[in-house]
Amino acid sequence: MKFNIPLGFDNFSIRALNWKAPQLLDYAASLNLDAVLFSDLNVYESHDENYLREIKAQADDLGLVIHAGTGSICPTSNTFNDKWGNAEEHLSLTIRVAEALGSPVARCYLGNADDRTSEGGIRARMRDTAAACKAVRSQALDAGVKIAIENHAGDMQARELVELIHEAGPDFVGATLDSGNATWALEEPLRNLEILGSYAVSSGIRDSMVWREDNDVLVQWTAMGEGLVDWNAYFQRFAQLCPGVPCQLEIISGFARGFPCFDPAFWAPYEDVRAGDFMRFLNLSFRGHELAPASMNEADYQRAELERSIAFCRDLGLGMKKG
Repeated sequence: MKFNIPLGFDNFSIRALNWKAPQLLDYAASLNLDAVLFSDLNVYESHDENYLREIKAQADDLGLVIHAGTGSICPTSNTFNDKWGNAEEHLSLTIRVAEALGSPVARCYLGNADDRTSEGGIRARMRDTAAACKAVRSQALDAGVKIAIENHAGDMQARELVELIHEAGPDFVGATLDSGNATWALEEPLRNLEILGSYAVSSGIRDSMVWREDNDVLVQWTAMGEGLVDWNAYFQRFAQLCPGVPCQLEIISGFARGFPCFDPAFWAPYEDVRAGDFMRFLNLSFRGHELAPASMNEADYQRAELERSIAFCRDLGLGMKKG
């Protein structure tokens, strides 16, 4: 089956190489890909307009679409970094970079799972994130750039991210759909896709293995095809719900995270999770098995994981160019 889905990768997949934008574009072109997500602002030598236009020209010459992004834009998240100014200034810079690169999106995120236990809980952080987005609404609309908030590191479930998008304004805010981060939020990736897919304007895609160990459910992200996701079913639905959105592979693997789901105290920050949704996640653990850890911070390991995942996706029928 041929899926009409562009194929690319997030530069975080090969972060240990420390490549800047020009090298990453050449690498993507050497793999005959369609797109690349630059998910941080450090990937550029400069944020000067002329430099960014040169990067765009290089991408155009190579037949690549750039998606631009950054990290947390929630000023009260434990992950927020003021290197780029306050939340409004940070988001404004990201939109300006995206516009110069011809990126239709400005990918960003709220924070991580620890924000669920912060003062006021995850909804207080959602309100703060929505406020940061609203502060740059005119700039985003004028630039033709959609703010693409990722479900990130267990911060929000799909339903919560949809709530945030509507609070901020769906005319200029959408989602970066992350299949791996879904499992860190106690979600089954296909269910996450069903809820979030119609809001997606960018993506971060990887596989997950899930298994039981004593009273914990463990999640280990994997290269594509080495976890539990039914990718034929996933991409059939992805093509329907997310037309034109690239599959940007964000391969992170080699370590497991445990969730003490059978401890009642664990559930305080997850009181709104629906039982049916959680059971779909839990059912994954009955099909999964333990994986050994790996040298996740080594450049050769990261590159091999990404390239194996690209090959898997091509065999499945993704990509607009011939491999």
